[in-house]
Amino acid sequence: MPRTFALAIHGGAGVVPRADMSDALSERYHAALRGILEQVSILLNGGGSAVDAVEAAVCALEDNPLFNAGHGAVFTATGSQEMDAAIMDGRDRRAGAVGGILGPRNPVRVARALMEQDGPVFMMGEGALDFARGAGLPFEQATYFQTDERRRSLEAFLALQAEGKRSDDPSLLHGTVGAVALDIKGNLAAATSTGGFTGKRPGRIGDSPIIGAGTFADNASCAVSATGSGEVFIRWTAASEIAARMLHAGETLEDAANHMVHEVLAPREGSGGLIAVDREGNLSMPFNCEGMYRGSIRSDGRAETQIYR
Repeated sequence: MPRTFALAIHGGAGVVPRADMSDALSERYHAALRGILEQVSILLNGGGSAVDAVEAAVCALEDNPLFNAGHGAVFTATGSQEMDAAIMDGRDRRAGAVGGILGPRNPVRVARALMEQDGPVFMMGEGALDFARGAGLPFEQATYFQTDERRRSLEAFLALQAEGKRSDDPSLLHGTVGAVALDIKGNLAAATSTGGFTGKRPGRIGDSPIIGAGTFADNASCAVSATGSGEVFIRWTAASEIAARMLHAGETLEDAANHMVHEVLAPREGSGGLIAVDREGNLSMPFNCEGMYRGSIRSDGRAETQIYR
């Protein structure tokens, strides 16, 4: 029986509130997700690896200013930008991760380059930038990453902060992109990238680049990419816990993923969600907030995208 592939992507749990979402903006998000799914499915259908697929998907998400990563990354409280990313290969648990960087056009490509060399798994700041330069990866000027929309979001955040208030707008509090894939050879991979959250403290690193928290892949169980309240996802090792429940408790992917999102994270103010795929190609995309930009595609070539419940 021929193997099939499965791909899921997310653009973060920080969605524009339904009441503020216009039909035109909604279609922009759906079109962006659908285009990426269709593009990367060509790679997978041609025998491309799960690792190549998740890297390609996340690069495309990083290049789109609709999403909080790469070109669309949010600003810190001081007006700087700091990006994190990770990638993991389910075949042997090789992984690469970077934190707090600005300059490389696609942070996930820096993570991939780290994964491919025999050395550190996780690098940050100037050391990571020096590594990226040595790897010959493309860089952009700081202005490339700065968008008017993200600048307005920071101004709104700071204005509320000056009044002693805190925004409950999920589009300010969460924002991540990610992808998980099963290729036709039966291999799994996951990748995640983020600019963090609007107004974050400089130097803060969330769950996205932390292996086992926001990103995880193992052929024996599943691949996971998370988005949400990073500190909570870190403390509960959200991504790897799903794999552990599958391996040690015999749970299905759907049961394990839903348990983590709704029974573990939600009661502890862990707002957000995740996408996951198992070695049989089953997909799960639970979330416990208003919405999550997400989509999936399988070997039949039909892309499905969603924002809210």
